[in-house]
Amino acid sequence: MLDLERARSAADLGNAWAGHTVGGLALRLARTDEELEVLQRLRFQVFTEEMNAVFPGQHNGLDTDRFDQWCEHFMVSEPERNRVIGTYRLLTPEKAKLAGAYYSESEFDISALDALRPSLVEVGRSCIHPDYRNGSAIMMLWGGIAALMRMGGYRYLLGCASVSLRDDGVTAAEVWRVARKSMQDHPEVPHVTPLNRYPVERLDSDLPARIPPLIKGYLKLGATICGEPAWDPDFNTADFPVLLDLQAMDERYKRHFGLV
Repeated sequence: MLDLERARSAADLGNAWAGHTVGGLALRLARTDEELEVLQRLRFQVFTEEMNAVFPGQHNGLDTDRFDQWCEHFMVSEPERNRVIGTYRLLTPEKAKLAGAYYSESEFDISALDALRPSLVEVGRSCIHPDYRNGSAIMMLWGGIAALMRMGGYRYLLGCASVSLRDDGVTAAEVWRVARKSMQDHPEVPHVTPLNRYPVERLDSDLPARIPPLIKGYLKLGATICGEPAWDPDFNTADFPVLLDLQAMDERYKRHFGLV
């Protein structure tokens, strides 16, 4: 990875990345206000109409916030049907400085990650149309994120993995059991602190539950859960902070995403 790449802006990185097509789906970066609006509308459909989340910045069927203007927005589409079916946004450390913060800082004190900030990229607002949640779209999105990480010479990836509390915390309890083990197994990973802490002591359910696919996928990549969850009242979720060090990524995924 060239040091010169680190001097590029996020826009330069985005323009240099061409994207790719697999199995009838195409991945690229949104480049116009109209394309971003399509992604914001998809986010509204998934987060609000499906998950019943209500955000202060929502209007006219769009999910928007102040970080959108600073992010790179990946979009997965099905060209034959002229349909956008998935999105993920990415905030580089350079753009986070211009934005004044990472989005995660609205939920967590991430000062423990200060030493990582020059190489810390944040991802979020991941959503996929329910007809396409078979794994192919999310793998395409992760491939795009890996490509921009590689181009920019970034090492760390930070995100929040949301777990719905609509089941009275049954799933969140299972995730917390996994999270505690993750933190115990990786004491070298810095821990962040939730600003609006979810009372994990209430997560005492022993009922069987499945780990949500996104969190399961992060852990398979080699990511670690790096702190207690925050409570997000807009989503009614417990949000678990997730940190991935590309150098610690599973070797199979390094090869798959072209990181070796």
